[in-house]
Amino acid sequence: MDLLVVGAGEMGRWFARTLADGLAEPPTVAFADRDAQTASAAAVGDSGDSDDGASDESVDARAVATDTDERFDIVAFAVPIPAVADAIGTHANRAERALVDLSGEMRDSVAAMAAAAPDCERVSLHPLFAAANAPGNVAVAPDEPGPVTDRVRAALSAAGNDLFETTPAEHDRAMETVQARVHAAVLAFGLAAEDVRAEFQTPVSAALFETLETVTGNDPRVYADIQTAFDGAEDVAAAAARIAEADAEEFASLYREADDRASADGDSAAGGGQS
Repeated sequence: MDLLVVGAGEMGRWFARTLADGLAEPPTVAFADRDAQTASAAAVGDSGDSDDGASDESVDARAVATDTDERFDIVAFAVPIPAVADAIGTHANRAERALVDLSGEMRDSVAAMAAAAPDCERVSLHPLFAAANAPGNVAVAPDEPGPVTDRVRAALSAAGNDLFETTPAEHDRAMETVQARVHAAVLAFGLAAEDVRAEFQTPVSAALFETLETVTGNDPRVYADIQTAFDGAEDVAAAAARIAEADAEEFASLYREADDRASADGDSAAGGGQS
């Protein structure tokens, strides 16, 4: 199997490495990136400034130019959300059998793949973790599945990831909460917080500061892309304003409303299934 990974960053390398480790017959991999040095580094297994701590030595890889005219069994897109539509438009015709999207946004990506390669297998995958934290949950939107993308999914499962199916619409609605709203709330707390002595920390505040450190320890461009792609930040601001302006009675009502939502989310998580 020949695999072209468009986007030779941390997630593209993780995807190539996971397929190499999980398939009985590992693919030959080509990396293409608008930064040719990044593609070359990925091809020789140099993790560069990646934080995933894993070696790419198991990957039989090479670098190719972004304007290559070669064709591959699979073309995978591991590019930033704003770049995925253009990347699909440019590289989809290099796929013989399948397209796989890893951008983290599904509605537009799935539509772009269907328009660019209607005769190919097409699956959108969203690993819900940074590569450094793999394995984890992987959302799967099987727009046009088949034997090639089934092998991809099997390799991800063999690596310990938990795959679950969704639709592009359901996925993108979920991202409004689990990414856009969460990030906005955490960053707003970070901007509002003041320095306090460690002895003053409560279990809740300590956990929130730890979460803030996790969020701010990554590339801010990724978080900016998420805020642009998904609604949600305005809702967090509006909710914070309601809390700030509430009298005691209204605050108690908002508190109970938040508690009801927390209970509902807990019940949903406990009852959810994965495939």
